[in-house]
Amino acid sequence: MATTRLDPIDRKILAELQADGRMTNVELARRVGISAPPCLRRVRTLEEAGYIRGYHAEVDARELGFEVQVFAMVGLSSQAEADLSAFEERCRAWPLVRECHMLNGEVDFMLKCVAPDLSTFQSFLTDALLKHPTVASVKTSLVIRGAKDDPGVPFDILEERLSRSA
Repeated sequence: MATTRLDPIDRKILAELQADGRMTNVELARRVGISAPPCLRRVRTLEEAGYIRGYHAEVDARELGFEVQVFAMVGLSSQAEADLSAFEERCRAWPLVRECHMLNGEVDFMLKCVAPDLSTFQSFLTDALLKHPTVASVKTSLVIRGAKDDPGVPFDILEERLSRSA
């Protein structure tokens, strides 16, 4: 398990930054119980090791005029690695696609898309997604409302698991 390389302080740093990535290093150090200089060194090490991939503001899409959120289940005509990679690369270039996940089962990819309105999403669907050369089928579901949208991982579950295996 990758977390075996992380000690409890590293995991606490990650949990605290996941909850509030804007806190100062001094506040972070206080919360995890170490002084500021080693805390900063640990954060930099976690960044360099890839445990921390970035820092982002959580913006309200609806407040910014993105009223439509859609999940699109995409089936490809080919599951050859070159076709899968080409589709993933194209998804990274489409601004309305905010998440792209390859799945196991009947659906090859699940896309999370946002758009300012239905006509913008429909244009994307018909003029871009359905025209991709390997797309064989697309089923969409419009989000009515979200009940939960927690980023990251549940650190309390991780700590519980690690304490059982120790």
